Amino acid sequence: MAISESAAENGWALVNCSQLLTLAGPLRPRMKAEMRELGILRDGAMLIRDGKIVAIGSRSHMEGQLGSQAQIIDAGGRVVTPGFVDAHTHLVFAGNRADEFELRCSGITYQEIARQGGGILSTVRRTRAAKEDDLLAAAQKHASWFLRGGTTTIEAKSGYGLSLDAERKILRVVQQTGETTPLRCVPTFLGAHEVPEEFLGRTDAYVDLVIEQMLPLLAGEKLARYCDVFCEPHIFDQQAARRILEAARRLGLGLRIHADQFSCSGGALLAASLRAATADHLEHTDDASIAALAAAGVQPVLLPGSVYSIGSRHYPPARAMIDAGLAVVLATDFNPGSSPIASMPVVWSLACTQMKMTPAEGLTAATINAAWSLGLADKVGSLEPGKSADFVIHEASDYREIPYFLGTQRPTMVFARGERVA
Repeated sequence: MAISESAAENGWALVNCSQLLTLAGPLRPRMKAEMRELGILRDGAMLIRDGKIVAIGSRSHMEGQLGSQAQIIDAGGRVVTPGFVDAHTHLVFAGNRADEFELRCSGITYQEIARQGGGILSTVRRTRAAKEDDLLAAAQKHASWFLRGGTTTIEAKSGYGLSLDAERKILRVVQQTGETTPLRCVPTFLGAHEVPEEFLGRTDAYVDLVIEQMLPLLAGEKLARYCDVFCEPHIFDQQAARRILEAARRLGLGLRIHADQFSCSGGALLAASLRAATADHLEHTDDASIAALAAAGVQPVLLPGSVYSIGSRHYPPARAMIDAGLAVVLATDFNPGSSPIASMPVVWSLACTQMKMTPAEGLTAATINAAWSLGLADKVGSLEPGKSADFVIHEASDYREIPYFLGTQRPTMVFARGERVA
């Protein structure tokens, strides 16, 4: 491809990539065999200008067209991938639940801890009491963890406030984190994460509060792009979840849903009927639900890190989903209770070993498919001309080494918008 002299002189080039995984392909989420097609360029190179990719191709072709003033960064024969896109995180919270981790290690289940007053509500109490500046400092620390692991874009949910003021506070912190760090943040309102203590036994009244007060104000202030609901019979059942999500859609928000995490109770079917952007978790979903999601074009967001962290062995049926034509997404579910994991390479490895996804399918699910689920595929998720220069140089010569060396392989350099950020 031709490169103008001015573009070459004003940009910089990345060269000497053993494998440059572009993830270039059709202008839609990748399904079935497409998830194994990574667009690999061997001995590849990229030209970058003003934070965007200008051109991409073989090293010999690109070097021959660089101007004399162009800066060269040598990847050292390493693998280069797009920056990871983490499509399900809980970025903002106060404190942690290391004490509950110890309890789970002693054999007490995640659900038992919640019934004893721990779980989500324990984080809600801390987050409500925290000052906004302190939450921002914590979120910026978490952002640094994501960036060091090669993640350059995240979806960030609220849900640890469960009151109008606290949910606004969390979503403002998400916005500020995106403005003060290199991490691109997509905000999601998850006011229906749990029923707060002051509404116990009055779930319908809390749903009314979410619909009548929280959603209109937060949507009006443009603090959220999506609305999510934790749909389980003992929390928000299908009827309550539908009321909230339909109200969110009327206000112009996209829809996501925590579905079938602890029981096959219709959450995925609800996502299909509403044609939500995603149905997340799906550990207990069934064949009928998978077929409904496929027919509706809903993307499943699978979270093996949360299954691992709570000591379960009930991983979502990723192979059945891929075979059914679902455009699978992987994410960390980073949160203080069920998945204190900010590393997409770790999640990628778990997807391979526990859900029998191939390394290629895992990378597609963690980049371009995740970008499509967030409405950002025109900007991130693949390395193509015109897109943001978000990419990772890995300490590996073959991309399969990244999930293979679980917890060992770390990025050498991480770039966001053409700037080195980790």
